[in-house]
Amino acid sequence: MLTFIGLGLYDEQSITVEGRDALRNADRAYAEFYTSKLLGATAADLESAHDVDIEVRDRAGVEQRPDDILEAATSEDVVFLTAGDTMISTTHVDLRLRARDRGIETRVIHGVTAQTAASSLTGLQNYRFGKATTLPFPYAHGADGLPASVTDTIDANREDGLHTVVYLDIKVDHELTDEDEYMTADVGAELLAEEYPDLVGVVVARAGSPDPLVAAGTMSELAEREFGDPLHLLVVPGECHPLEADALVELAGADRDALETN
Repeated sequence: MLTFIGLGLYDEQSITVEGRDALRNADRAYAEFYTSKLLGATAADLESAHDVDIEVRDRAGVEQRPDDILEAATSEDVVFLTAGDTMISTTHVDLRLRARDRGIETRVIHGVTAQTAASSLTGLQNYRFGKATTLPFPYAHGADGLPASVTDTIDANREDGLHTVVYLDIKVDHELTDEDEYMTADVGAELLAEEYPDLVGVVVARAGSPDPLVAAGTMSELAEREFGDPLHLLVVPGECHPLEADALVELAGADRDALETN
């Protein structure tokens, strides 16, 4: 059995009760934190809180060399841990399909995702979000200006009146510094302001933590502010229902007139 468990958004307490029980009863536990991380807990914190040993795998150890994980799952109860919800990344879907090809039973135990948390914290209705996009560091995509994947997604969603979640780039063990690097919302807003200086954005910082922050402003305004510790993401509101506009004004400090012309 191979069970995929989403750890939620912040620390060792963010896991569901179902996920906690499956983790504690497993014969082996693996994890990856290159697609996203728990900023409030290390792997050691998870091990201590749940009295388990966890083997953390890098990207190659999951995508290119998963055979030992799959072999263990043929005869043992194995869990695979990720931040957020476990099936958001295609990496994890691929691993599940490989397991099924070997006749291994699989199970998914969900966790809270950044997108659903963003909807909850901003008051924007979940069914009014369109396709999401990821804003990479400029050195990561190697081109001038914003990537078309970002602008095309924002423009298409706005044309349809839909909101856009803009995930901000994460580089785990960056090759130049050997440290994790997280794009902050002010940097993301500065990049977006090159194309959309007057477009209203909403920063969601530290979703799932005890001190989440939600703040709205134009991209040019957000680029001049600081939002504290990561993780951050940006939301570009589309056409707002009156209740959504009220929520952004009240919860994020949005300017109502700016929202109406967004």
